[in-house]
Amino acid sequence: MKTYDWIVVGGGIAGAALAYELVKTGFAVLLLEQYQTPQNATRYSYGGLAYWSGNTPLTRQLCEDAIARYHILSQELDADIQFRELDLLLTISAANDPEATAASYNDSAIPPRLLSIQEACELEPLLNPEAISGALTVKHGHIHPEKTSLAYIQAFLRAGGEMQITQVLQVLQDGVKTTTATFHSANVVICAGGLSRQLLKSAGIPVKLYFTHAEIIETPPVDVQLRTLVMPANQQRFQLEAESSQVDELWDEVGNELVAPILDAGAIQFQDGSIRIGQISRAIADPHAKVNSESSEKWLRKSVGQVLPVLGNLPGTWHHCLVAFSSDRQPLIGTIPGFDSIHLFWGFSTPLVIIPPLAKRFANFASGKKDEIILQLSLDH
Repeated sequence: MKTYDWIVVGGGIAGAALAYELVKTGFAVLLLEQYQTPQNATRYSYGGLAYWSGNTPLTRQLCEDAIARYHILSQELDADIQFRELDLLLTISAANDPEATAASYNDSAIPPRLLSIQEACELEPLLNPEAISGALTVKHGHIHPEKTSLAYIQAFLRAGGEMQITQVLQVLQDGVKTTTATFHSANVVICAGGLSRQLLKSAGIPVKLYFTHAEIIETPPVDVQLRTLVMPANQQRFQLEAESSQVDELWDEVGNELVAPILDAGAIQFQDGSIRIGQISRAIADPHAKVNSESSEKWLRKSVGQVLPVLGNLPGTWHHCLVAFSSDRQPLIGTIPGFDSIHLFWGFSTPLVIIPPLAKRFANFASGKKDEIILQLSLDH
């Protein structure tokens, strides 16, 4: 039986990027993904790259690394990831004060510019002027998240990596047990998003990992033209994450809904004309919890329709996935204390922007190079 240097669990953007960087560094790597067509957070993401949003020396450095990385990534991976720059429009609800909202972004590397209602509607003609008191705007990176993840996987395979479509049942000290076989490795790294807590818990590894059930509507290509990426300036998702992760033990009561669900009304149109409309977030302590899609879809359509009326009734399909988060919005990276061969690469609050540079740093660190950022984000820091 072959023994690998690294087994990477999870084929979303985190696992795909990390597997590629590890194999490129010279390791023997096996990437394991549960589904032939993943239904993960990468699949239903907006694809936004908030490289302007770094508000600490660490996040600013990662954002700078990220934008430099993305400029060459299509060429390096030999695939079109649809990298582009577009206008982000952060809507300020009619009930909120525009000046105070703008001030909350002052510590960003590039603070967004405050727009009047009229200026916001000129930038995005689909906006309902009566739903907002103004908006913020900043240049924002954008990719096709699925194509990017797939590009990483294809480049990983070309570089000599191996991949299996199989479900991991148990994490072992020397590998993993799956539905099809037991695979052996010197190191296992968990990049399984919202399923990571359950997977590690079944191996007797207590780590404070959390997840929301996120819901969106995806339309087929439509004639409507959305010029910007629209999101609310005051996102409720981060507050929901902070509140729901205060008492870790509550996450062990399966099915427990820790706080009331929220909806952040936004939308993005991809280059093929399809639109993703979202997003509802629910903190339910069961990765397999069933959600009422009918009532969710009505709520999504009504809320997004208030801000962008023409989008409320577009044909589309409701989708659901798990979105991972940590208690302090910082990623958890590196060896799990007490389990030398088991690692995390997990919990990114702005995943698409910081995963590529962090994956590169992690792989270099694994090969023996010092990296202060990886040390800062390590679990025993």
